[in-house]
Amino acid sequence: MKCENIGFQVAPAENQEQLWARLQTGIAELKESEPVVFFFMQEVLGNTNNFSSALAAMLCHYLFPDQAQNTLYHRLLLNTIEEHKEICQAAIRDLGAFCERDPASLCMLQVFFFNKGFIALQAYRVAHMLWNKQQFQFSALMLQLRISMNFGVDIHPKASIGSGIFLDHATGLVIGETAVVEDNVSIFHEVTLGGTGKHRGDRHPKIRKGAVLFAGAKILGNIEVGAGAIVAAGSIVLDHVPAHATVAGTPARIVKSK
Repeated sequence: MKCENIGFQVAPAENQEQLWARLQTGIAELKESEPVVFFFMQEVLGNTNNFSSALAAMLCHYLFPDQAQNTLYHRLLLNTIEEHKEICQAAIRDLGAFCERDPASLCMLQVFFFNKGFIALQAYRVAHMLWNKQQFQFSALMLQLRISMNFGVDIHPKASIGSGIFLDHATGLVIGETAVVEDNVSIFHEVTLGGTGKHRGDRHPKIRKGAVLFAGAKILGNIEVGAGAIVAAGSIVLDHVPAHATVAGTPARIVKSK
């Protein structure tokens, strides 16, 4: 199977129906070629009948593997996703980002079921909506812990993350409470968007549109990485990075400008 181009400009309701149909077709094609995987996917999805319910079922399977569908955990996920339509809209754009930017991606079906960066990101989106409700902040923190335990990804539910995000491998990723990640950002494994330990309040980085943060980069403090900027692997960034610049080193210095 080959990834179809979802694109970044979508008509959410219509596109969800089309995407759900493509996922169902992909699953059906596995019945003869890979029956074990076919039955696994069928078991995960259960009686789902649209993209939002499939997303909830998939998240429940990985976050709470000992819980069947229609439990309190599943209903918490499903109700949040159905109440906040922007979760599915963002998930679809994220699927497009993974298919377009990850050379290891085989197809949307593979990303949806087996890419832990994608799965962790969608679980964060549910946690973020719960956090914003305030009366459900403990539920959000419960999901944060489950995401960290199951995927090795620690994103505070208050952090603000746009859509069209690509998390490559994602292992060891840490995003702090007041961090901002705008649309179309790519982040590799073991990246930290953290504080310096010297401040309270707004203390985490702001990553602007289209930036790329390579493996092991540590970006610390309330600083800005400009639109389209690149942070090289293993860099420690302590100062603002201009738009479209490339920085590298410890501490990071500009090695290439626009």
